[in-house]
Parts: sequence; structure tokens; C-alpha cells
Amino acid sequence: MTQEEIIKASTDPEFLGYLEVREKDVLESKKISGLYEVLDSLLILDLQEERINKIYETILIVAFDSIEKKLKEKSKLTLDNDDLYYIRAFYEHSIEKWSRDDYKGAKELFFILSQIVEDETLLNAINIKLIACNAKEDMEIFYDEKIQHEQEQREEKYAYFLLDFKFDTKAYLEENKKVLEDIYKELKPLLGV
Repeated sequence: MTQEEIIKASTDPEFLGYLEVREKDVLESKKISGLYEVLDSLLILDLQEERINKIYETILIVAFDSIEKKLKEKSKLTLDNDDLYYIRAFYEHSIEKWSRDDYKGAKELFFILSQIVEDETLLNAINIKLIACNAKEDMEIFYDEKIQHEQEQREEKYAYFLLDFKFDTKAYLEENKKVLEDIYKELKPLLGV
């Protein structure tokens, strides 16, 4: 959307009415794809923070419940259908914890993601962030110094994740294989959901 379209949408009573009805519907249905659709609209239109927070909290509850079920079933999540949104919610929450210097919380969430994501590209990126949180690397410094800001062209489903680094991913993971094994061993009890 252009800035002009955003301004028009944010003042269009018909669109705002539709958005309010849609928001109520998704809060009742707890359909995560719909929750994200509303959240993204609220964020783009820069609408009331309390509405944004309510949708985000609901997303986290739905995602955590679904991921807990996956852990119990010992099944994996793909980047298809609603699984993408569960992964996105968990990933964004991990990044949020990391940005607040909650290294332990971020590390635990990245670890759980590493155990349930079935996508090698994303899994490698998650493991790199897991290693960074374990080393208590500042997120902003990590972002500035280690993230390749010109991301590779990929399918849209990858747009929510930072996947490209200023170093060779496979070589980095190989160099830190022992560190990653130790992290996995340390956090394995978390899987006893």
C-alpha cells in the first residue's frame, strides 16, 4: 500500500467498519491466519495500540497451544497453511525476548522452534540465533554486524524470517556444532511437555 492508500483506508468508515467486524470474528474463531491478517492491517493503519495488543496476545495463545500439541504429538511444522503462522508467532516472540535481553527466554523459544520446524533453511537460521542467544550477543549488534540486509529472493513464506547472514551458514554451524549440541542437551528437558 502507498502512503496515500494507507491514509485513505484509515479514514474510510466502510473499511474501518469491515475491519472491526473482521477483528471480532477472528477473536472469536481464533483462526491464526485471520488474526495475522487483522494484526497486519491494524499495524499498517497505525490503529489503537490496545486493539493491536489484544490481537497479538490472542495470536500468542493460539500459537503456543498449537505448538504444545505438536510437541506432544512429536510432529513437525512446515511453512504451509496455518503452520506458517504458528512458526511466525513463536519466531517473532523469540526475537522480541532477545531484543529485551531475555537471552534465556529467547534461547528456549528458539530451541523449541528448532525441534518442530521442518525446513532446512529456516532451521539453520534458527540455530544460528540460538547460538547467538546462548552467547548473550546483543540482538541489535547481531542484526547490524551479522545479518545480510539484502536478503535473497525466496518464496513469500520466508518473508517473515531473517535467513541470510554475512558469513557462510553451513560453515558457521559446523564450527559451532559442539556448542549447538550442548545447548540441545541442556534444553532437552523443555520437550517433556
